[in-house]
Amino acid sequence: MYHITSNDGTKIAVYDYNPQGKRTVLLIHGWPLSHQIFEYQINLLTDCGYRVVAVDLRGFGRSDSPVCGYCYDQMSADIFQVIQKLCLNNFILAGFSMGGAIALRYMNRFNGFGVCRLILLSAAAPCFAQRPDFPYGKTVQEVNDLINLAETDRPGLCLDFSRQLFACPHSDAVIDWFKGIALSASGLGTIKCGIALRDEDGRADLGCVHVPTYIIHGDKDVIVSGELAKIQHAGICGSTLITLPDSGHGIMYDQLKKFNSVFMDIIRNCSN
Repeated sequence: MYHITSNDGTKIAVYDYNPQGKRTVLLIHGWPLSHQIFEYQINLLTDCGYRVVAVDLRGFGRSDSPVCGYCYDQMSADIFQVIQKLCLNNFILAGFSMGGAIALRYMNRFNGFGVCRLILLSAAAPCFAQRPDFPYGKTVQEVNDLINLAETDRPGLCLDFSRQLFACPHSDAVIDWFKGIALSASGLGTIKCGIALRDEDGRADLGCVHVPTYIIHGDKDVIVSGELAKIQHAGICGSTLITLPDSGHGIMYDQLKKFNSVFMDIIRNCSN
């Protein structure tokens, strides 16, 4: 692990696995987690000869936790700084949950610089919260309740969130693991990104994607509704929507073997 300094001086933690790999996959995690959620994908990708670059978003994991900069514009700029400083090109960009929304903002603000394929995993896009002309996703009050819990009982928020991630039964150890990852975030980053999830509107980002795009969504996701996945599919020209029938929001784990098979098929297809 090392740090790359973003354009506002924030140090972003970067994990560069197998730098000599045949193609690069860049992974962006979601709220309120860290790059650790990709553990079983990083193992698989590197075993298959790929380079994997994973980041901790500002406020999460081992990245700095500044008092500002938690809007999607700045967090996508953080990603751009990583891409530039590592000289990444012709890489696959994959974003989970809020990380998917940030990936879409990157495609908009930076014209998809260097990206050959986009993978959206349970993406909290284009809007996580409802608004007068967008009656999909969580209500504003529901998101405000999450923000209030982050401000008053963050351990409780992390436990509740970890329980809601999955549609399939998982051991207490797995729930505790995800709770621990969530607790590794700063309180500041958790709150500020909760506000971003409520307020950001990414509808304009969808039409800015001009690379092959795959949307993988769990049919039993209670955090990001399937309606949002359908809106992503309709708004991104030529995209492919893949639904895993027995998966919730934690799509990389509910049907681990099935997900990894689908995920690796997409990666290999890009390598041909």
